[in-house]
Amino acid sequence: MVLNIKLTFLGTSAQIPTAKRNHSAMLLVYEGENILIDCGEGTQRQFRKARINPCKINRILITHRHGDHVFGLPGLISTFDRSGYNKVLYIYGPKGIKRFLENFLGLNYIKREFEIKIEEVSGKFFETEDFYLEAEKMEHGIPTNAYSFVKKGQRRIDRVKLKKSKLPSGPILKKLKEGKDIVHEGKKYLSKNLTYTEGDKKVSFILDTLVNKKIVPFVRDSDLLICESNFGDELKNLAKEHLHLTAKQAGEIAKKSKSKKLVLTHISQRYEKDLKGLLAEVKMVFKNSSIAEDFDSISL
Repeated sequence: MVLNIKLTFLGTSAQIPTAKRNHSAMLLVYEGENILIDCGEGTQRQFRKARINPCKINRILITHRHGDHVFGLPGLISTFDRSGYNKVLYIYGPKGIKRFLENFLGLNYIKREFEIKIEEVSGKFFETEDFYLEAEKMEHGIPTNAYSFVKKGQRRIDRVKLKKSKLPSGPILKKLKEGKDIVHEGKKYLSKNLTYTEGDKKVSFILDTLVNKKIVPFVRDSDLLICESNFGDELKNLAKEHLHLTAKQAGEIAKKSKSKKLVLTHISQRYEKDLKGLLAEVKMVFKNSSIAEDFDSISL
């Protein structure tokens, strides 16, 4: 069975939430991993609205310490503590996040029934047999990270060809998946004839940054690129002043990085009544673009 990556947008607003958009938060689910990317104010209520159990979260990726990306953490952790959460909660972030969160959350002063581990990360920082997580420094005035989730490509059995070959299921197929040929009942079966290689699947997250030379190499070949768009191109000077991206710049990043799909998030309230204009701007540069709404979900 091929396991899908599912991403749910729990909050898609910029610094000021609107009636339709909550502060930044996204949940990526893959097999037993439930990874929350940022945790703006009100995130735990968004879980309720989405009918998702927040206690399944085992990792949180924090892009930076601005309030619209972290103010939901105290409430979420309080919910964990009162709901029988019994896993180790891993929180990752840029340089300085450990001290900030220890003070902000009062971790050295409150009793909890579960352990929280905070790590300051860059480069590839977590890896399993199936996937890995990596971080890259961005430019936002304070330490800030972009993140990528990469599901590793694997050799898989072609079930149609397997059925025709009349090979039995079981341990014998393990060698085929390893790329090894096998002999069964005197007949040789070539791995290349009964398997196929599934490529990597990459999801990248760019939240709050000035356009910079590190972005394109970091997100290159993303199947799904999630990118902030706090400003339209008409306000590109203001975007630069506030160290943010425009919709057009997001489109250019997607195009240059050869990403397959772009989704804009972190949308300013100024565009709430004119999303069509913002979308038209990005589509002029990169056609396979959309703007996320709270509770949208995407599967890969």
